[in-house]
Amino acid sequence: MLLHAQHKQAASPPATIKATTDKQKIVIGEPFHLMLEATVPDNTPFAWPGLDSLPHFDFLTKGKIDSAIHPGEHYYRQYLTITSFDSGMWAIPRLPFLAANKKVFSDSIRIAVGYTPIDRSKDFHDIKDIIDVPNPFAQWFVWIVAAFTLASLLLVFWLVRRKKLLRRLQAVKEKITLSPYEEAMQALDELERRNLPATGSMKLYYSRLGEILRVYLLRRMNVYSFAETSEELIRELRSRLPRHEELADALRMSDFVKFAKYQPGIADSEQHYRAVRTAIDAMEQALIPQPVKQTD
Repeated sequence: MLLHAQHKQAASPPATIKATTDKQKIVIGEPFHLMLEATVPDNTPFAWPGLDSLPHFDFLTKGKIDSAIHPGEHYYRQYLTITSFDSGMWAIPRLPFLAANKKVFSDSIRIAVGYTPIDRSKDFHDIKDIIDVPNPFAQWFVWIVAAFTLASLLLVFWLVRRKKLLRRLQAVKEKITLSPYEEAMQALDELERRNLPATGSMKLYYSRLGEILRVYLLRRMNVYSFAETSEELIRELRSRLPRHEELADALRMSDFVKFAKYQPGIADSEQHYRAVRTAIDAMEQALIPQPVKQTD
């Protein structure tokens, strides 16, 4: 029994390695994310592999290696943005990690790289010269202008006659509304009270967390955040937020949850919540005008 226990202990891996991508099918040049995770027992020597190149793939960005300490183990994580310009079915190879002087490999991941689909049922034609096209609405132009003018006169007459309505509209405009910062803080407090991670609703939680941030950026800074991807938004915030790494980590994790159906831990969700709240606080403080000191 003692020999069996020793053999079982020797056979157990010195570390747990996991590799995940948010896409397994891309078009040539399309970026996608690779996340590497490692869980290592305490007091175990551990080395991260040097990722200089991957066959058939190119690195676009390499995030820093984050670490966290849990009871009895250490946790490491790194985000990488990569792409490929070679069409075909390729595999991200097994990556070697060194733990307790032993190599531990991640799983390989197959990625399909192809071209943008083309409808081959349609013929291809040369570019034609510019030709004049008669406007079928030209004969109706006078009637359209007349109808628009009449409708405008009726609208003006109705607004002038309805002074009570105008006063109500003015009162609505003067009504005190929440500022973008107050709205964001109120939404974050409500999200925290719902405690979605405890019920397993990670996709809803991260979607709402990202929406709160994007609404604040749109209202407060006129950043068209809903038209930008997470990576475009991260580049946009680099000049506005000196310490943006934790916020970038939260945005990338949101993509993994939504597209790769990754389920982070409750501790990760709390960390990303704090990152978004801290980032909004920092951007708001940077926008508040500082009092000018008067000199004698």
